[in-house]
Amino acid sequence: MDAENFTSETEFILLGLTSHQNQRIVLFVIFLIMYLLTVLGNLLIIILVHMDPQLHTPMYFFLSHLAILDIVYVTSDLPPALAHLLAGKGVVSLIGCMLQGGTGLILGCAECLLLGVMAYDRYLAICNPLRYASAMNRKHQHLLASSCWIIGCLVSMVTIVCIFCHSFCGPNQINHFICELRFLLALACDDINRTRDILNGLSVVVVLVPFSVIVCSYCCILHSIFQMQSVARRYKVFSTCGSHLVVVTLFYGTIISIYITPHSSSSPDKNKKVAILYIVVTPLLNPIIYTLRNKDIHRAVIKVLKRRNFEEKP
Repeated sequence: MDAENFTSETEFILLGLTSHQNQRIVLFVIFLIMYLLTVLGNLLIIILVHMDPQLHTPMYFFLSHLAILDIVYVTSDLPPALAHLLAGKGVVSLIGCMLQGGTGLILGCAECLLLGVMAYDRYLAICNPLRYASAMNRKHQHLLASSCWIIGCLVSMVTIVCIFCHSFCGPNQINHFICELRFLLALACDDINRTRDILNGLSVVVVLVPFSVIVCSYCCILHSIFQMQSVARRYKVFSTCGSHLVVVTLFYGTIISIYITPHSSSSPDKNKKVAILYIVVTPLLNPIIYTLRNKDIHRAVIKVLKRRNFEEKP
């Protein structure tokens, strides 16, 4: 590559999703609407779980943590992406790229683990109801939730330290609309094989271990569902667990396609198109999927609205 295409390792250029101005404007409007809906939808879940005592259960405790993760996730990625859509190309410093990529990695790892915890919670509730109260008491809930955040932070710190050990003296263009540390590493001008092996190992552990827990949990759950005599109970359990399976399929399908499966150089735009699904679409669908057919959430909304109308009456 020509010398003028090299950078002083202080700035990187995000190429974004498209170079056409009209397409950027359309994407800006769509992403802005999806961002606002995502924040409002997940805030609604957090408020309802906090206000309604009937939702003070392990399932909704973990669901509120998932909502917090999604709000912080989209807020760390989408506002800069929206600014870049207006500007055409995004220029970001090395430190800024590290911060955005590190934050996204913390939240992504925490969500992977949290979805595994939520599957384990459903397994205990359905397959071991007698042990459920003791196994998922308040202490254990906070321990499991905090562990997801702590492990996410540790994975992110290890990744950032590994990448900081490399020098960046080559091309400064990242074919993405956000800074992801894996794609930043590809621009290093020294040998990255050892670091790549470390990151691949971390990806396998953080993604495939909770995914295995989810698969095993739902195999046991499906076995229990088919043994239930009550059709109404079978439908209720299947409906609740079906929502979780949809979220898991959307999130893990896109994550595995980028971080686990081998990459092909024939389609350089594939990664950023797939990233739209887990950065933009999945956080928006989570509150919709968990609330659309959830009678407990419907009841909580009605109670809050009735309480507010009662308080407003003279």
